[in-house]
Amino acid sequence: MSSAHPTPNPAVLDKFSKLRLAVIGDSMVDRFLWGKVERISPEAPVPVVKIDRETIKLGGAANVAANIRALGAEVVLFGLNGEDEAGIWLTKLLLDRGIDADGMVESKDRPTTIKTRIIAHNQQVVRTDREDDSPLNQNLIDQLLEKLTAMGPFDGYILSDYGKGVLTDSALRNSIAVAQASGSPVIVDPKKGDYSQYRGVTSLTPNQKEAEQACALAISDEASLTRAGNILLKRTAAEAVLITRGEHGMALFNKDASEHHLPTVARKVFDVTGAGDTVISVYTTALAAGADFATAASLANHAAGVAVREVGTVAVTADQLRSALTGD
Repeated sequence: MSSAHPTPNPAVLDKFSKLRLAVIGDSMVDRFLWGKVERISPEAPVPVVKIDRETIKLGGAANVAANIRALGAEVVLFGLNGEDEAGIWLTKLLLDRGIDADGMVESKDRPTTIKTRIIAHNQQVVRTDREDDSPLNQNLIDQLLEKLTAMGPFDGYILSDYGKGVLTDSALRNSIAVAQASGSPVIVDPKKGDYSQYRGVTSLTPNQKEAEQACALAISDEASLTRAGNILLKRTAAEAVLITRGEHGMALFNKDASEHHLPTVARKVFDVTGAGDTVISVYTTALAAGADFATAASLANHAAGVAVREVGTVAVTADQLRSALTGD
């Protein structure tokens, strides 16, 4: 059965400041080099970008944590930080945002993941990635899990899987077990193809492409979308699956066979970078505050509509979300 959902009551946002959440996953730094193109290089047929400014932002799981903090909740970030310049940037950015970084483990053998985007005239020219996406060694995973257990329990847990090596099978299995023992919701933003490794989570938030890959199924209409949602529910034993669909909005599938299709609320779309982080942050925080899945999904949908209005990753505040809900 398919249904829309009315605009949620903004009163649920008042509960966010009383919550404390954990984000476990692949943190990174998003670096933007802004400039202009005035000529083509004489060395190769490529544009020469004259850089005039630089911005550095939290990315990946760290951006998820930033989104939660912007909503007013406390958040502890668990992940890996390299002993390098990008690691110093990451630590400072977390401190500046009021994010608890005591859950981070450091490694001198792995670089901090940094994505550098060169942008000219508001168009991305090229992106460079510095990373090591091999699985973390078990010693680092054990350190991470010790911190997760010692600093808990939390009101909600997010597993932010960017496939950069933090969420190994062992890390996933044990993180899910810790969350289940607390009785709090555990939500995963999945990246890897085999979703059976997420079995036991409360809910998942794949985008449509990820859902298609996981199900080996092309989503071309409502019937194939429903089929994909049901496959993922069965494979993960989750209570709900929220598939984000870009300009087509979102689709929520519950284990009781109910469906909620939410059309996009975005009026203008400048950049979808980080929109998935916004969705899982609001969705999980709302669930931790006691909202049902449909209400949490609707809140996340409104937040995504705010996030895509700006270039680059952006953390939506509770006030911005409240304004979006009331139509201001």
